[in-house]
Amino acid sequence: MEKVRLSFYEEIRKNKINSVLLMAIIFVVLVSLGYVIALIVGGDYFFFILIAAIVISISYILIGYYKSDKIALASVNAKPASREKYRQYYNVVEGLCLASGLPMPKLYVMENPQINAFASGRNPKNAVICVTTGALEKLNKQELEGVLAHELSHIANYDIRFMTLTAILVGMVSIISQIFLRSLWFRNFSSRDDRNNISAILFIIGIVLAILAPIAVMLVQLAISRKREYAADSSAVKFTRTPTGLINALEKIKKNSEMKVSGAISPLFFAKPTKAREWFQTHPPIEKRIERLRRM
Repeated sequence: MEKVRLSFYEEIRKNKINSVLLMAIIFVVLVSLGYVIALIVGGDYFFFILIAAIVISISYILIGYYKSDKIALASVNAKPASREKYRQYYNVVEGLCLASGLPMPKLYVMENPQINAFASGRNPKNAVICVTTGALEKLNKQELEGVLAHELSHIANYDIRFMTLTAILVGMVSIISQIFLRSLWFRNFSSRDDRNNISAILFIIGIVLAILAPIAVMLVQLAISRKREYAADSSAVKFTRTPTGLINALEKIKKNSEMKVSGAISPLFFAKPTKAREWFQTHPPIEKRIERLRRM
């Protein structure tokens, strides 16, 4: 039985919708957690927790947001790519920028024999792309075009901005949960008022939510990341008008079972081969990405 062909336009649309729905789930978890904690500790006390969570999470994330490209490049010791030395690299990116209507990002190279790349920056005007020397040496022009189109798609789709917003919400859930759980050590629930105002069931629900909510939203955050990878694959096909180069590049990466990427910025990379369960990964399995691309 012949498999149904996938439209990259439809795949882009569905993945964006799914990402928004997953974001909504995080928001619902945040509101639910806040509501239960407010019932337990009182509205005034929860208001303080909420303000603290917002200030801490936004401050922390925004620093990373505005400095994300510099942090990522420094962590892998990337160097600016010379046009004279990496002419094909520049030519491919310039061609893709013309096809997509994106401004030219700054290009960098990191010394690494493995095939990989990443994009960073808060918007298309402040974006960078970095590829490994292994990618430049081992990929032909069509394969390199597929990889770079994928990275440009992350820039075009504002994925750094989207994931930053996700990180802020996830951070708020984690901080609120931690403050609530730690505050239990300092509260005396033996008084008559506490016994009258806090039912045992509600109290247990609050503790369970505070423990499980950060885990749940982390899994949702990882699911959003995987959806953005699928969306970037689909957008790359839109830019290049063929999935062949991207498929062949992924096939080459798939054969490299010893591949390693920097832990802190691994979510940014083009690919992250792993044998761990998909639920706990930032990237979809390479086999699934290839299978979806073959149907386009």
